[in-house]
Amino acid sequence: MDLSKILSISGRSGLYQVVSQLKNAVLVESLLDKKRFPAFAHEKISSLEEIAIFTATEDKSLKDVFKVIFEKLEGKPALDPKSDNKLVTAFFLEVVPDYDPNRVYISDIRKIISWYNLLIEHQLLDFTEKEEEKPEEKTEEKVEEKAEEKVEAKKEEQPEEKPEEKAEVPPVTIPAAKKKKAAVKKPEGEEPIKKKKETVTKKKTKDKPS
Repeated sequence: MDLSKILSISGRSGLYQVVSQLKNAVLVESLLDKKRFPAFAHEKISSLEEIAIFTATEDKSLKDVFKVIFEKLEGKPALDPKSDNKLVTAFFLEVVPDYDPNRVYISDIRKIISWYNLLIEHQLLDFTEKEEEKPEEKTEEKVEEKAEEKVEAKKEEQPEEKPEEKAEVPPVTIPAAKKKKAAVKKPEGEEPIKKKKETVTKKKTKDKPS
């Protein structure tokens, strides 16, 4: 529900609905008598979407207050805003139990109740936004599901990785160690036997003078 086009104008009773945007003003229509007139910025225009109620903790938006009243009364009008102060205060305490009485006056409470009744009369309160948001949530879920399906499809397309086949290592045969010949030690002081080469010496004979 969009309350940004429902306005409250300072110094004027009732509420006003935006008809169109003018050059230096806003053309509005009164919900009370349907009269149209331009509203200028200096008239202190407030959108109901921007109004909040002071509480002991965080400020509560006027839209949320209207919703609580709507659900409490099952969409029916509230009590007469001109009722006794005690009745008006007791009713508002049921709706906003933690409102700040030092900053929210009885005149403010009466105004809120009168605004609520006026909006109900013109069927301008609709709290079915969440139901409209559900299809969006479903579309988001569908997008996520499709993304998951694509990931699964890619996984299926990829060939299964076969475990690496270990190369068979041929048995290693260690060659037998060569037997070393034992070194024969020769007795000390003994000279090695050498083969004598036969040497032929030619004796030169000198011819003696006769």
